[in-house]
Amino acid sequence: MSPHPDSSHGGDGPGVTGRIGPGPGLGEGLPGGGRPRAAAPPYVLTEDTPVYVISVAAELSGLHPQTLRQYDRLGLVSPDRTAGRGRRYSARDIQQLREVQRLSQDEGINLAGIKRIIELENQVAALQSRVSELVDALEGAAATLQQREAAVHASYRRDLVPYQQVQQSSALVVWRPKR
Repeated sequence: MSPHPDSSHGGDGPGVTGRIGPGPGLGEGLPGGGRPRAAAPPYVLTEDTPVYVISVAAELSGLHPQTLRQYDRLGLVSPDRTAGRGRRYSARDIQQLREVQRLSQDEGINLAGIKRIIELENQVAALQSRVSELVDALEGAAATLQQREAAVHASYRRDLVPYQQVQQSSALVVWRPKR
């Protein structure tokens, strides 16, 4: 038996606390980074909410806790940390652990290759998000331009006649006033 009462799950701190949802400092300002989590009220559980201790995450992903620690050290899957530095995995982390295992075992890709794949997938997702933002901004600017154009057209004086280019001709025209 271990001298620490919480060491039964791998020594990553106590079990799930009463706190639910991301809080200040989780995943931010940590050595090795961490990913920003979407701010949510403390009572809402999302797939990014870090709730699983390492032993539960290992069981859910079908991996050994030491494998999860190794993946964390390599930066493949970086769970959030508690104030006591214990790891907390989210449902998204569990899904990513399964994907890393699939790529490693089924596809035969080494861990460095998997890390590069994950980085590229994250980059593609960020670029797609940026493209979506730019498309929305472009559509908004086009709508504003159409509104301004319509306002200009509405302000035209109705007694004006559109100008038409007169064609130059070498024909001679004689004008005689009517008597």
